[in-house]
Amino acid sequence: MKIDGVETAVTSEAVVVTADHELTVVSSAFAGGGLARARTIVNLHVAKNFPCADAEAIVGAFARRHGLPSPWVGMLTSAWTEKAQTAVETAAGITAVVVATVGLSNGSAAGLSDRAKPVAGTINTVVVVDAGPEPAAMVNLVMTVTEVKTALLLEAGLKSLDGHPATGTSTDAVVVAATGRGPRCRFGGPISDLGWVVARAARQALGTGVRRWLEDNR
Repeated sequence: MKIDGVETAVTSEAVVVTADHELTVVSSAFAGGGLARARTIVNLHVAKNFPCADAEAIVGAFARRHGLPSPWVGMLTSAWTEKAQTAVETAAGITAVVVATVGLSNGSAAGLSDRAKPVAGTINTVVVVDAGPEPAAMVNLVMTVTEVKTALLLEAGLKSLDGHPATGTSTDAVVVAATGRGPRCRFGGPISDLGWVVARAARQALGTGVRRWLEDNR
């Protein structure tokens, strides 16, 4: 099952989500982040320690080279994009697609780990919902996805570089996009209809990604 008019492509270069019509987006992406409209969402693989100040230029060059429709939103990751995990969940007339890339070599504990320079994101999560969430609900979805990610890392016993239970990595990014069709949604918390669907899909995609990374890096 997928969302009509939304396509996902996973390659060694990038994870690319394209839409026939503009999506409403809330994100922490390096390129085009914040509140935006987008037809393309890019999660681009770059070398570790890539200078993130060049994010807008490199994402734009990639999008133009591949003829991707604008406007676009772009993240950077040093995780292997061909290992991205995708999950779909549907309930209450709402469909959510989650695509996640996971790298855990830079674990951090919020409020405990030291400050660090920005580098390419290592747990990047793209969420697309076939629904009409209010802006506050979209912000709430960012929180819900982050709760899922942190719960999975704690369940896996991942430690930060300074030995604390990891709550994430130091450079994670989240993109939440909505088609604007279907049910109107005021809330995006984990027990709301919208948040429940997203949390289920996020747990599947991120959980598989975390397990695979740990298996590959024993």
